[in-house]
Amino acid sequence: MRRAAAVTRRMASAVGMREASTATAEAAAASSSAPRSSWRRALRWMPTSTDHVVASEKRLLSTLKTGYVQEQINIGPAPPTPALKARSSRDEPRFINTVTFDSKEDAPTLVLVHGFGASQGLFFRNFDALAKRFRVIAIDQLGWGGSSRPKFTCKNTEETEAWFVDSFEEWRKAKNLSNFILLGHSFGGYVVARYALKHPEHVQHLILVGPVGFSPEADPTAESLTKFRAKLAHHLWEYNFTAQKIVRGLGPCGPALVRSYTTARFGSFPTGESLTKQESSYLTDYIYHTIVAKASGELCQKYLFYMGPFTRKSLLQRCRVMHCPYIYAV
Repeated sequence: MRRAAAVTRRMASAVGMREASTATAEAAAASSSAPRSSWRRALRWMPTSTDHVVASEKRLLSTLKTGYVQEQINIGPAPPTPALKARSSRDEPRFINTVTFDSKEDAPTLVLVHGFGASQGLFFRNFDALAKRFRVIAIDQLGWGGSSRPKFTCKNTEETEAWFVDSFEEWRKAKNLSNFILLGHSFGGYVVARYALKHPEHVQHLILVGPVGFSPEADPTAESLTKFRAKLAHHLWEYNFTAQKIVRGLGPCGPALVRSYTTARFGSFPTGESLTKQESSYLTDYIYHTIVAKASGELCQKYLFYMGPFTRKSLLQRCRVMHCPYIYAV
């Protein structure tokens, strides 16, 4: 029995030594991997990730007084347009980042759609005021902001319009919305106008704030300007060279450029107000992470517009037959 006890003690001692050795090795590995992880973060060309986009949105919206719910609304595995469906991968997620603000039960629903290269967070200074009268729902269009960024497979204007209009309709079905007020800013105005033309039965009122896409298709000014533009600039446009690509190309210097833009663009308002230091910091961070993420929706530009704000297929004539009341706000 003494011999058995001695063997047991030796085995326990050996096991303890092995466990201690393993723990020491794991600690050493963790210690050595920490600097490598830090170096990877420091040397990453674009200091961003999907987690950064989500975190920056939460920080920006934390400046609001109104409560909200953030959702990723699934809009199906593939677009309904046959040509786009054939070119799309079913392995890519398709969802719309959606923020719904607290409101009174009987408040009318107001859906906000952002402009080109933007995202719903840029409305952040408007949310509190609007939520007092409306049930405000703000979205990131497919391929922008915190929404999924599937591969952009459109080949012409019709397919590109369908990319945005159909994804919005799929989102509306998933949210079970109808009879709502629809507001679009800039490029968002173009998208919601096309949506209202195709699905007028769901739109109670349409509000277009500084919309693009309402210049004549054969604009003489656009044609004359195109003749005088450098060939290089024209080729860059046709190859979908976007402002976002410039920021991505600057790598770790990109945040500084975005900070300068944010200060110049949003530093003060006509009312005399200005962003607080915290708001400016959060907004800069948010804009940077949303614009340097994977290119997707931004690649629509060459199919919808000539170089500059001149539309390839004007909405000017088409909106004259619109079957829902609308407001054009400059």
